[in-house]
Amino acid sequence: MAMIAAEERVPQDTPDEVKKRAEAAPRIPVFDSTLGREGPGKTNGSRTEPRHRLVVIGDSLSHGFQSGAVFNTDLSYPAIIAHELGWAENYRYPRYPGHGGLPLNLELVLRTLEERFGSNISGWETPFALLEARTLMDKIEDHWERGPGSATPLVSAYNHCLSVYGWDLRDALRKTAKSCQEALVAPNDDLFGQIVENNSERAALRVYPHWSEETSKMTVFDAAAAMGEDRDEKQDAGIETLVVFLGANNALQAVTKLKVAWSGDDFQDLKKKNAYTVWRPDHFETELREVVKAVKAIKARHVIWCTVPHVTVAPIAHGIGGKVAPGSRYYPFYARPWVSDDEFDPARHRHLTEKQARAVDYAIDMYNEAITDSVLNARSGADGVKRDWHLLDVAGLLDRMASRRYITDPTARPEWWTPYPLPPQLKALSPAPDSRFITGDGQGGRASGGLFSLDGVHPTTVAYGIIAQEMITIMRRAGVEFRSPTGQPRQDPVTVDFDRLIRRDTLLTRPPQNLNSTLDILGWADETVGWVLRTIGFNVG
Repeated sequence: MAMIAAEERVPQDTPDEVKKRAEAAPRIPVFDSTLGREGPGKTNGSRTEPRHRLVVIGDSLSHGFQSGAVFNTDLSYPAIIAHELGWAENYRYPRYPGHGGLPLNLELVLRTLEERFGSNISGWETPFALLEARTLMDKIEDHWERGPGSATPLVSAYNHCLSVYGWDLRDALRKTAKSCQEALVAPNDDLFGQIVENNSERAALRVYPHWSEETSKMTVFDAAAAMGEDRDEKQDAGIETLVVFLGANNALQAVTKLKVAWSGDDFQDLKKKNAYTVWRPDHFETELREVVKAVKAIKARHVIWCTVPHVTVAPIAHGIGGKVAPGSRYYPFYARPWVSDDEFDPARHRHLTEKQARAVDYAIDMYNEAITDSVLNARSGADGVKRDWHLLDVAGLLDRMASRRYITDPTARPEWWTPYPLPPQLKALSPAPDSRFITGDGQGGRASGGLFSLDGVHPTTVAYGIIAQEMITIMRRAGVEFRSPTGQPRQDPVTVDFDRLIRRDTLLTRPPQNLNSTLDILGWADETVGWVLRTIGFNVG
């Protein structure tokens, strides 16, 4: 057994499989979506356009979640792709109108406080600001628990966006509209815990089909399979492009809770699994095999599988101090971004250690190796059938945009690393968007960040556009036709209209100015209303 270098050590309670993986070099991303394997070629028979051109099975990253809520679902990356396909009028997705969406829109909260108190909240204003925030939260809670938002609209046709924030692999495999409805309890008007109860289930009921007893028992995979069989006289059965983007929530809570709790043998229990923040790779692979089996049962011409991003890159877990060693990717501790280096006290502040961050990254590397192998086997016809499956290495994509890990520290860059070339429209902005936490410049503009929304985990609108662009490139390689608004085929390169997204991205163009360089306002909000754990520390089930 090779000696483990000091840089690569992990905590003693790390699963043995991850310890063994830590002896090797970190995973190298794969940017060839075909993995160097020829696909099945053209299918015999009719090649008219399928009725369902795009279907996405995923979690918050596909649902359109940002800044602590799901609300701008018309700007999720699937909706952006549908727009560029010339298929936006046919693309069906859930909507969450009223009070900034579910569960708590931080941008709405901060803009409300900014309008009332300006860019800074003085000490004597703090009680009034807290009252203002709680009043707003009470209105949001009332809207979704007892008001107009509490009435679940009838989902009378299959949504093409089959994604729910907070869902991990097991949730996607098991949950249905019926189970979500049963999970709803009589809400309490809690004076202190003013976050919409059962908010994930309420959001899911706008995603899942439930126009009959039969459809109410469908999982997202069942719904996709039903669309795969759907056809009419002029169109082929099947889905043209299916996207599967699941797995982030099998590790995300390590950074949203700043706690590493490895999955136990009851990881498939919908309630007991909530105690875990990181799945052991063998448990993840067990779940992935079921997902692969379910996807194989769906008639789709092309399937794009996404890898799991390294959650330790997200700015919600901020590296404290300098790197642990020259050339290292890691910091000694990871805490909230509003905790400064001088203020940080490991005895007082919730945190991860560099060894824990490394162990989580290696576990995610193993998840992604399993996803990559699944795509490779499908393209190679390991089961006797060659499938046109593709890989979008989101982990590698995010690593190429990791400001503090790689961009500002050239010594930490691995041999494979090159900076991600931002689209010209984003590169021309001043400053160009980066992966740091977003802050205002005090004059109505942006001082830093721009790729992550206010929750420090989910993308901004333009960053969703980057994901859409990467998928569009893969779809074009697979032979998918994109059309102009007049119905004419578009020629390569098919590019996302980033000018449109910039106009819609309020965080990028005019972030709340109470988001100063110290992020005091978010620290205050977390201390007073606990927004991190209540909105993105997903505990569903």
